[in-house]
Amino acid sequence: MPRRPTRHRRLLRPRPLTFSSFSRSAAQVASSYLAKCRMQDSKLHRESPLNSADNRILRDTLGKRSEPSESSDEEEFDGNVQADFAFFDPKSNDFHGVKTMLQAYLDNKQWDLNGFVDLILGQTTVGTVVKIEGDEDEGVFSIVTALNLGRYKDHKCIMEIKEFLLKACQEKDVVDDLRLILGEQAQNVGLLVSQRVVNLPPQLLPPLYDALFDEVSWATEDEPTEELRKSFCFKFYIIFSKIYKHKNADQKMKLSNDSDEAIIYTKPEDEIFHRLSQWSFSFPLHTQQPTHELRNYRFMGLVMAVEAEKISTFRQELKSLINES
Repeated sequence: MPRRPTRHRRLLRPRPLTFSSFSRSAAQVASSYLAKCRMQDSKLHRESPLNSADNRILRDTLGKRSEPSESSDEEEFDGNVQADFAFFDPKSNDFHGVKTMLQAYLDNKQWDLNGFVDLILGQTTVGTVVKIEGDEDEGVFSIVTALNLGRYKDHKCIMEIKEFLLKACQEKDVVDDLRLILGEQAQNVGLLVSQRVVNLPPQLLPPLYDALFDEVSWATEDEPTEELRKSFCFKFYIIFSKIYKHKNADQKMKLSNDSDEAIIYTKPEDEIFHRLSQWSFSFPLHTQQPTHELRNYRFMGLVMAVEAEKISTFRQELKSLINES
């Protein structure tokens, strides 16, 4: 299904998006590990570029180091380069870039990541990859999609994700709901996958999520078979993300520093999802050692179940959050 053409041009300066000076500092430190995992060179063969009706382009400022231009010794560089970020349908050439994004998706578990990436790239009507327009390497800067847990239930990677989440859940008041949503109700559940490089400007988030949820809506009408159309009629989304949780967050105690947040969200939209979720649980992760700045925090996985009817509220609140930042 072709994308509906929309073109925006904005000049942005990415920065950590959190809700206090402490969180901004901590989020920057917290991001360093993810940056090492995701910002790797991913040399991909270039296919014919999509035309302007097939993608959405947003001009942006990507902060990074660069050498001065050889054309002028007098020219000064301010530490930023302009880049046109474009939204594309997933394709096979994105395999290595998407795999790099998802390398630590299930913490340090050995699992069928290749199969998971294949599922994501094979679902071209719902899902978006973000790249820099005209980049010969076609490096992937973000992947967002939603996979029906019932439709793909027999795939090894989906079975392993379910097993991982059930093993991780130690909260008795949630585990039955989790089993239900991963089992009997799986046909109505979308696994929302959203990964990106650390310095992707937050101003891209509203159009990125709009693209996802618009495509889900279009797929319920435009897919070629009734079975496929029904597979996108989600009643719930399940979201697995990462947070930094204060060691005293679960106790009714005054935190050691008034500026300390109970939870630092590695992605700003997760706070909205968390607030709107019907239920959630967190559990310890092993892929990152605490830094000195985060010595009072634990790196945790966060699983959230969000009703599909709450998505319109999420989209509105996300726009407000980004506009106010």
